Amino acid sequence: MIKKALDTEIQFLPGVGPKRASLLARELGVSTIGDLVRIYPFRHIDRSTVTPIAEVVPDAAMVQIKGEVVSVETPPKRLKVTVRDASGEMDLVFFKGLKYTAERLVPGAVFTFFGKPSVFNGRLNMVHPEIDAVQADAAVGKPVILGVYPSTEKLKNAGITGKVMNKLMANALRMVLPETEETLPDYVLKENGLMGLAPALRNVHFPTDAEALRRARYRLKFEELFLLQLSLLKQKFIRSRGENGIKMPRVGEDFNLCYNALPYQLTGAQKRVIKEIRTDMMSGHQMNRLLQGDVGSGKTMVAVLTALLAVGNGYQACIMAPTEVLARQHFANISKYLAPTGVKTAVLTGSTKASERKKLLPALAAGEIGIIVGTHALIEDTVVFKKLGLAIIDEQHRFGVDQRAKLWSKTTDGLPPHVLVMTATPIPRTLAMTLYGDLDVSVIDEMPPGRKPIQTMLITERQRNSLWKFIKDQIGLGRQAFIVYPLIFESEKLDYQNLEQGYEKVVKAFPFPPYKVAIVHGQQANDVKTFNMDAFVAGRANILVSTTVIEVGVDVPNASVMVIESAERFGLSQLHQLRGRVGRGADKSYCILVKGDKVGKDSQHRLEFLCSTENGFDLAEEDMKMRGPGDLEGTQQSGLPISLNIASLAKDGIILQAARGYAERVLAEDPALEQPQNRLLRKELAKGKYEVKDYSKIS
Repeated sequence: MIKKALDTEIQFLPGVGPKRASLLARELGVSTIGDLVRIYPFRHIDRSTVTPIAEVVPDAAMVQIKGEVVSVETPPKRLKVTVRDASGEMDLVFFKGLKYTAERLVPGAVFTFFGKPSVFNGRLNMVHPEIDAVQADAAVGKPVILGVYPSTEKLKNAGITGKVMNKLMANALRMVLPETEETLPDYVLKENGLMGLAPALRNVHFPTDAEALRRARYRLKFEELFLLQLSLLKQKFIRSRGENGIKMPRVGEDFNLCYNALPYQLTGAQKRVIKEIRTDMMSGHQMNRLLQGDVGSGKTMVAVLTALLAVGNGYQACIMAPTEVLARQHFANISKYLAPTGVKTAVLTGSTKASERKKLLPALAAGEIGIIVGTHALIEDTVVFKKLGLAIIDEQHRFGVDQRAKLWSKTTDGLPPHVLVMTATPIPRTLAMTLYGDLDVSVIDEMPPGRKPIQTMLITERQRNSLWKFIKDQIGLGRQAFIVYPLIFESEKLDYQNLEQGYEKVVKAFPFPPYKVAIVHGQQANDVKTFNMDAFVAGRANILVSTTVIEVGVDVPNASVMVIESAERFGLSQLHQLRGRVGRGADKSYCILVKGDKVGKDSQHRLEFLCSTENGFDLAEEDMKMRGPGDLEGTQQSGLPISLNIASLAKDGIILQAARGYAERVLAEDPALEQPQNRLLRKELAKGKYEVKDYSKIS
């Protein structure tokens, strides 16, 4: 964007210097003046209005008052200043710079004070407000809208306050704006009604009015999201134009045998998704498709039929699951579906015995096994396929890129296998379009008939006895119950203590005989875990006490009660995943959220929202609004694979939609961005900022 000023080290900006420079680099990642002007205000404050003291509401956002100093008191370690206007009076409290402030705020002088109001001992006050002098008879001055920038405790302690940030930003813009070059072609600006870059930068930091601020923010957000989508879609356009996929024109007899033997009709959504997959596999291009479907929407059935399409064309398919429990469960379900066909299937996990491997691996290499289900064990070098044509990955965010790349290297005739990625974590559309922007997305948005709604209830510790009675009644009817405890890594020891204590309480409330309680958690040896889990699945245990190990995919149709302890400690998506473990059989099912006595406003809202809906996509949207996109359970715990300076995937869905649609139009005319009018777009993408390095490069 800029040749000189942008690349100048931040320490040379007037008002910074070496000491502040190293602090800005550490706290905000700012090392050049260019970095600083791209730190945008997260909100703006209108300093053009003065609120009468009588109308100030405690704990409101920042307010500005204009008042005369009435008295100055100096109790120990602080300064208390009382000010008044025609409507009333309030106290101002200072803990730092006491001498300087006391000398400045003399009784009778008039100032404007700007800060956050609160109440102390029944009186309205403001701690450390900003102070600006005004003449007693003058207006406050011309309207000013000021930006509020991200900050940290260390920055504030070093004197880099909001006021200082505004000064630094003004200095930076003075240096940068005269040299600012446009980053988007003229036609993009015109067709989208966008403000130029220089005025957008000036108005996002120091807006002339509210409309200029709105247009500046729109321009900068659109640019970020447009370039991001352009980068993702360009990969997709290039791939879809290359003749680099296995052509699978046939349906095959096994597909028809399996399909015709199904005891129920597929939903319209399942049929639509299979059609989309089939079109991909016939196209001669490699399929890269993400299949999203809520818990229990029938993704496994789609996976089986997709695998049979590959088998019908003379290829093998592998289905990769993140845990051994899930891999074995998939294998059991798939074997049932494949019974009417002659397709041979097998399962391979880390605990598969050497004697079994001896038989299994040669059969796979000879092409005798049509479909293999497994965990990471499938990517070991010893695992060789005769003709791998399809890889299905369940809950793909749990596999690293390198692990997936190893699977793709097991190619046939140099062609990569078709790829179907499945997730039961509903991802808001805006996030899916970014994280998986270069994949085609299919959604199963319809539940199979006959699934009964799950009744979700919120209770407190005080209702514990009623809860135990309810579980006993359910067990009396022949049902089973899950009781899940949180496991948050920072406090692992404490959590295991809670789990152990919880287990003891459950065993005490449900003594043997007649009750049998099993326990499963991550620190158990694999064989112990498998033994306990199997006891519950087979119905030998009535209650399974566990951590979130059971979150993904465990299928126990007879379990009708899910109790989630300390429910406030889970995210919405995770609560929804856990709830999906029940309601899989013919019986009415219940999810009971047990919350602590002291629950924050956000947590309370989250729990009430879960009780109000079973729609995973609505829950995911809400989760993203509340937690921010980088924090979503089941997408990527460590934040997004791309950093956005101003756009928000949680709040800017409409702009993202517009930016993506426009990026598709640009690429439809110029897929490689080679035409002269797209020179600036090529230049911006070459900087590498918009490369999503993890998620979607799955092949």
